[in-house]
Amino acid sequence: MESILLYALTAALYAVLAVYLWNTRWIQGRSTALSAAERGAMLVPGAMHSYLLWTVLFDASELHFGFGHALSAMLWLAVTIYWLENLFVRVEGIQPLVLGLAAVCAPLPAIFPGFASPAYANSLEFRMHLTLGMLAYSLFTLAALHALLMTVIERRLHGRNGPVHAGSNRLTGPLFSLPPLLTLESLLFQIIALGFALLTLTLVTGFIFSETLFGQAIRFDHKTLFAVISWGIFALLLAGRYLYGWRGRMALRYTLAGFICLLLAYVGSRFVLEVVLHRSVA
Repeated sequence: MESILLYALTAALYAVLAVYLWNTRWIQGRSTALSAAERGAMLVPGAMHSYLLWTVLFDASELHFGFGHALSAMLWLAVTIYWLENLFVRVEGIQPLVLGLAAVCAPLPAIFPGFASPAYANSLEFRMHLTLGMLAYSLFTLAALHALLMTVIERRLHGRNGPVHAGSNRLTGPLFSLPPLLTLESLLFQIIALGFALLTLTLVTGFIFSETLFGQAIRFDHKTLFAVISWGIFALLLAGRYLYGWRGRMALRYTLAGFICLLLAYVGSRFVLEVVLHRSVA
């Protein structure tokens, strides 16, 4: 009961912050950066979320890591990375999205506890593979949110009356104080490149782990298929960026397509197994 209340309180605090930042930045049009008090307020549900994840992932006798745990950990990392990122690059406007998603995903382990993981889940190789995967997921989540924000900016700048400069009144509230679109695009590709490196390491450690445990480097299933497709999409996007200068809408579409495939790879397959089929993962 105590943990359920803590899950509910964590989700409520995330939601309150999301509504507050949506109201002050998007509704009222305030373009100021996060204050010290607002940054501190974000740390409160973050710390509670950290404790909840620690208890289910590291302090429990059996490891449970279903789709609910994956989404919860992914959004905790996304909030943490965004909080740190905003210390160096002022990227306003996506706080309500990040915190709103965290409010939805934080209590999922309590709602969908999943099944106990197999014995091999306690091995160092598996935990390293899992950690790399969650870091990659979190970075691509931020990349997808950045891409959505850039899509909004691009549509504002290229409205019905034709393109205008970034300082025009079409960019209001948090959009007005953002760095230039090219700077945001460069930051997006830096996030994607780091996420791609982590995704590559995730796949490599997964193949090594599979070889050690099952005697085959690749277990062909839906998770592997979608993960490899996602890796291919991001590899193509980065190659197109550095060889042909891909940018704009093409880059945004590739980013969102790769993220959707990656989401289907682990979260989607686990959701089907645990919730639809009521089966544990072998």
